[in-house]
Amino acid sequence: MNPPKIIKIANKKLIGISIQTSLSKNSTLALWQQFKPLINNVKNRSNTDFYSIQVYENDLDLRKFTPKTTFEKWAAIEVENFENIPDNLTKFNLSGGLYAIFIHKGKPEEFHNTAAYIYGEWIPNSKYTLDNRPHFEILSENYNPNDPNTEEEVWIPIKT
Repeated sequence: MNPPKIIKIANKKLIGISIQTSLSKNSTLALWQQFKPLINNVKNRSNTDFYSIQVYENDLDLRKFTPKTTFEKWAAIEVENFENIPDNLTKFNLSGGLYAIFIHKGKPEEFHNTAAYIYGEWIPNSKYTLDNRPHFEILSENYNPNDPNTEEEVWIPIKT
């Protein structure tokens, strides 16, 4: 796997829907199936990307993360402002800061290999540590979870 890009971003305005889930009780597919039809009414979308966001507890130690660990999962899009947000969508302020961006190539069920590299190899051997902000993936409008060549950007919050 290639080394990540390190980028500092500003806060982003997102809207979407969320659920509480875990890896063992993964409801991500149902979340996206519910979310996608809701975005047709959004008039102030910033771009065509989709955000898949994970919000972990403040005191979460990823070394103790298990398939039963619960977290908040969001399906979202970026908007220019929070005006005229449809009633069935919720605002989400994504905190800016320093992020390491990795590329995951392959189906979602192969993501554990990318995660093992990020959390088991790259972070422990880098000058960075995890920061307590949301982790997220950016999916293009053409993202296809059934395509073995599909790619997604994996954004990991870091600090020095």
